[in-house]
Amino acid sequence: MKTYKMVLCYDGSRYNGWQKQGNTDNTLQEKLEKILTEIAGVETEIAGSGRTDAGTHAKGQVASFRMDWKRTAAELLTEINGWLPEDVGALSLEEAEPRFHARLNAKAKRYVYTIWTGEMPPVFWRKYSFWCKDKLDVEAMKEAAFAFVGTHDFKSFCANKRMKKSTVRTIYDINIKQKEQRLVLSFTGNGFLYQMVRILTGTLIEVGEGKRSPMEMEEILAAENREAAGFTAPSRGLMLDEVFYEPYGKGTEMP
Repeated sequence: MKTYKMVLCYDGSRYNGWQKQGNTDNTLQEKLEKILTEIAGVETEIAGSGRTDAGTHAKGQVASFRMDWKRTAAELLTEINGWLPEDVGALSLEEAEPRFHARLNAKAKRYVYTIWTGEMPPVFWRKYSFWCKDKLDVEAMKEAAFAFVGTHDFKSFCANKRMKKSTVRTIYDINIKQKEQRLVLSFTGNGFLYQMVRILTGTLIEVGEGKRSPMEMEEILAAENREAAGFTAPSRGLMLDEVFYEPYGKGTEMP
C-alpha cells in the first residue's frame, strides 16, 4: 500500500461541504471515496486538510489516501480526473511518506474571502463572492484586522458553542486588497475554528460599514462569546487557497 498526497480544486456550490455525513452522500469526501474505491477495487478512505463548509470552494485542498496501485502516480492522476465531475479537479498527485496525513501534518492554511464592491450585482462572480452594497472603509477594516494577527483565543469567532477543545489559534497575517470590483481578504494561520474565517470577515465588513469601530476588536476577543462578534459571511465567498507543510514564512510566497 502506498500513501498519496493529492491537491484538489473544486466549486463547492452544489456540495454539502467536504466532510462525510450520515444524512447525505452529497459531500466531496463521499464522492472521492466512491471514486477511489471504484479504482482500487477495495474500500478506500481519504482525508482532507480542512473540512470546508457547504458552498465553500477550494483552489488548493490537500488530501491523502492509501492505495495498492501498480502504475505511476501520473497515471493514477489521469484515472482519477477521468472519474471526477466537471466542478472538481485533481491538480497534482504524488507518492508521500507512509505516515503522511493531509490534516495532521499541515503547518498552516490560507483562506481567501471575496467581497464584491461593485454597484451592480456580480453576475459572473455571484457564486464566488458576497455582494456588499454599502461602500466600505477599507482602511478601517485593515486597522481592525491587525488586532487579530498573533496568538489569541478566538472563541468569539467560533460557531460551535459546544466546542470543548482549545479555541486558541495563531493568525500569521491578514491581507486586504482591492482588485477592481473585488475586495479580497486573505487569512493565513496555523488552524481555524468552525466558521471562524466567515465570522472574522463578517465582523470586518461591519467595521467597513461603520457599524463597529476598529478599537472594538480587542474587546470582542476578550469577551470569548460568539454573540460579541459580527455576522457570519456567506460561504460562497470563501475559498481554501493553500495548505502549507513547512513552517509558514520559510520559503513561502507571501500573499
